Amino acid sequence: MAYRNFTLDTVEDAFQLEMHRFIGLFSEAVPVAPSDYLTTGLAKKAPLALAIDTEKAKSELIVADILVELCEHFERRISLFSGIDFNVDAKSELTGVCDFLVSLSPNQFSLKAPIIILVAGKKDSLKDGLGQCVADMVAAQRFNAEAGNDILCVYGATTSGMNWLFLKLEGQQLSIDMTAYSIDRCDRLLGILASMVKQEA
Repeated sequence: MAYRNFTLDTVEDAFQLEMHRFIGLFSEAVPVAPSDYLTTGLAKKAPLALAIDTEKAKSELIVADILVELCEHFERRISLFSGIDFNVDAKSELTGVCDFLVSLSPNQFSLKAPIIILVAGKKDSLKDGLGQCVADMVAAQRFNAEAGNDILCVYGATTSGMNWLFLKLEGQQLSIDMTAYSIDRCDRLLGILASMVKQEA
């Protein structure tokens, strides 16, 4: 079973997670104003991504741009990876390709711990991406620990490009913010992602 084959129920059972649901868990994050470049780019690309209406288009035209902006905000002191093999534990079926990963390491040529944010891009249903995203987060937790660079929390997001759900994994405690955050408030999205990088979320 690869990451994409996990559902929220199967990943919760497989890794004995304790799930908690909240409304507005990340709503207090301080907004980060998007650059003019991102604002202009999304105004052009978002309608195109919606018209094409595929997971790939939404990831390439919307999600990637927002995550690149996040890296720019931190002056490339963090690294971003997209579509890479992330095979952590075959016995636990934590294998496969991750849509997007953000690491606190500035090394952009190879993935280094600690991984801080995992993002799963989905065509429509945010719920469909939850199992995959949580499996990614568990794998990141193990990857960080094996590298001797584990951190208190690993964060995740499942997104259709237009809307985002955010998650937090601390030990076995999984917290899901049931609020869907819209790209219409890009400053809010960037603020939440930035708070994750700073481990203030």
